[in-house]
Amino acid sequence: MSAGDLVFAGLAALAAGVINALAGGGTLISFPVLLALGVPPIAANVTNTVALVPGFLGGTLAQRGDLVGQGRRMRVLLPLAALGGVVGAALLLITPESAFEVLIPFLIIGAVVLLALGNTVKKRVAERISHLHGGHERLLGPAIGIFAAAIYGGYFGGGLGIIVLAVFGAVLVDTLTRINALKQCSSLVVNGAAALVFVFSGHVLWVTAVVMLVCALGGGYLGGHLATRLPAVVLQRVVIGVGVVVAVVYSIRTFG
Repeated sequence: MSAGDLVFAGLAALAAGVINALAGGGTLISFPVLLALGVPPIAANVTNTVALVPGFLGGTLAQRGDLVGQGRRMRVLLPLAALGGVVGAALLLITPESAFEVLIPFLIIGAVVLLALGNTVKKRVAERISHLHGGHERLLGPAIGIFAAAIYGGYFGGGLGIIVLAVFGAVLVDTLTRINALKQCSSLVVNGAAALVFVFSGHVLWVTAVVMLVCALGGGYLGGHLATRLPAVVLQRVVIGVGVVVAVVYSIRTFG
């Protein structure tokens, strides 16, 4: 990449960091920018995943207090999240470049739909929790759900947090805040496991990844300070709009 390309990639990662901190869906900004800069699709996805992992770490550390008392859940669910992330990453690496390029519009529009459903999912989870009164918790359902979601997350990852929140919120007995913390930790494990596979794949553009990583961290920090000033719903609508445009453009380019 040229110096100018790195600037654009860094700005995209900065925006992704802000968006992930406020509303989620940062991948819908950073991944298409890498594609627009001429990065091959699989290398773009791999580099983007590696670059954005620290943002998930920051989110998990910020909510670590809400993970206290969830040791049993984490012992059961996180290994499956890691395994699913590895499987998804491996599936990506064996996917032919041409086949993945065909999938790009569908993956992006799928992530857009998930982001659009995010508030509805949170509302439904909150309503379900308000009617619960405890009881014995079974983890078989969440275990199957997180493994399936993690495969998707390792393969692409856009909208992963919404899927995980829906899975956990449908069956776990707890507050929305604590379920959200578990979701954040699970997303970190999924993306971290996938990134670990990608590190040894030969597809990571390391200079680009480092620039994006630093900028994404800065974006996450900035997003935290903008949380009370910039309505998340407005930003979410902007990201959804961008995602739809990108999906249409790549559909035309791929199938037109």
